[in-house]
Amino acid sequence: MQNSISMRETSRGLDHKEKLRPARRIDHFTNWRMWPGLAATVCLLLPGCAVGPDFRTPPAPADSGYTARPLQTTTDAPHVAGGNAQSFVEGRDIAGDWWTLFHSGELNRLIAQALTNNPDLKAAQAALLAAHENVLAQRGGYFPTVTATFSASRQKQPQTLAPVPNYPVVPQEFQYNLFTPQVSVSYVPDVFGLNRRTLESFKAQEQGVHYQMIATYTTLTANVVVTAIQKAAVQAQIDATRQLIDLNSNMVQILRYQRIKGYASQLDLVAQESQLAQTAAALPPLMKQMAQLRDQLAVLVGRFPNQAPGAAFALANLKLPAELPVSLPSELVAQRPDVLQAEANLHAASAQIGIAIANRLPNIELTASAGNDALAFEKLFTSGTGFWGLGAAAAAPLFQGGQLLHQERAAKAAYTQAAEQYRSTVLTAFQNVADTLTALQQDAEALQAAANAANDARITLNLSQRQWHDGYISYLALLNAKQAYQQARISLIQAQADRYADTAALFQALGGGWWHRPDLTKDTYEK
Repeated sequence: MQNSISMRETSRGLDHKEKLRPARRIDHFTNWRMWPGLAATVCLLLPGCAVGPDFRTPPAPADSGYTARPLQTTTDAPHVAGGNAQSFVEGRDIAGDWWTLFHSGELNRLIAQALTNNPDLKAAQAALLAAHENVLAQRGGYFPTVTATFSASRQKQPQTLAPVPNYPVVPQEFQYNLFTPQVSVSYVPDVFGLNRRTLESFKAQEQGVHYQMIATYTTLTANVVVTAIQKAAVQAQIDATRQLIDLNSNMVQILRYQRIKGYASQLDLVAQESQLAQTAAALPPLMKQMAQLRDQLAVLVGRFPNQAPGAAFALANLKLPAELPVSLPSELVAQRPDVLQAEANLHAASAQIGIAIANRLPNIELTASAGNDALAFEKLFTSGTGFWGLGAAAAAPLFQGGQLLHQERAAKAAYTQAAEQYRSTVLTAFQNVADTLTALQQDAEALQAAANAANDARITLNLSQRQWHDGYISYLALLNAKQAYQQARISLIQAQADRYADTAALFQALGGGWWHRPDLTKDTYEK
């Protein structure tokens, strides 16, 4: 812009002093008496109000419980791993390292590896850093922008126009250089709170990403615990199934011998062979499930499947927590990361309404510039080469085909959508806790029944072994007792695994205790 003005002045044949005089460009700003009024106007505009609704945190639910029936201490199954009774302590806080309550060193090491190497958690942390940098970038809107430019050009004037004056030494010169260093300052006062609402939206989005990272953390820790429990349960089922296959194979061999000797019918032999085939068919799915769990555990700790950790887990080595904390419903909405993320999304949607309203209002921009013009580089900062300018501009949308109006209505509809999604998330959180509490009650009863069945099968097997030793029953009857005992063991293993896994699910449903971990509670959006 400065170059074009200088060219116009040169083409008019102005004398050297007139051409370089800065006041020629901004005569309407040379009245210094206008400056106090302009400054006062700017000061009045700066603290303007922010349009749009001010966000308020939704109130906590008034419900005082999760289940229709009061929580009671679960039943117990003595002398069985994971069979001790569990009591529910309402209002007790959740430990940040709740998995240590299972008293498994191997499990603790796996959790540590997962928190260090899991790529999903690292990606969530990087997303949080990106969101924080976006907040810091938006804060720049509160400050003026300062731009420094320098232009150098070689120009030629038509010979039909008046030539450039004798500067510096060559008369009648139609070709010359022009050097223009300039500093420009522009500032947009946040009169109606557009920048404040935009920054508020970015902060709310950062909060949402923060809680999404925490949700990734709680899901990761719970998945490692549950996967390790399932891996131990499947391995125990594989061992029991293999023993069943051996027992059924022995029974088939005996029946074949008895069939030859005429002591057993073909029907008895075929029925036992069918039982053997069914038992053998149950082994491959267990082996496949075992391989999948091993691969899943490797990925959770940040390794490739062929680098799966070789830790061996056994349900008998895990200790079931005897006391389980149950957060108050009013505290649940302040602990669950998915609920907090939904609240952050609601906050961001609220700020978007203010942004849409502010976009329909006038926008004011203040500008200032100062620099030098010279035809020779060494003359840039000599007397008489400087220029400056001040400006103010206001722009207001008059007609845009209803675009801004509908954007405001869309923002309000998006806020309603976010509010309903928040309510749905809260309901789902309560459902998760209620389902888990009910499952723990039923798991205890199922484990007690499975333990009783396994104990009865064991007693039957012991009696059968004595009877066979004394010659009162056949070896085939003894094998049947062994088979019944192994089947009861498989049911017991499944009941034990369910109880351990649902205990871990309760800690996850209540929020996972992340608020006790300094690496997760750092509120980067408040920096």
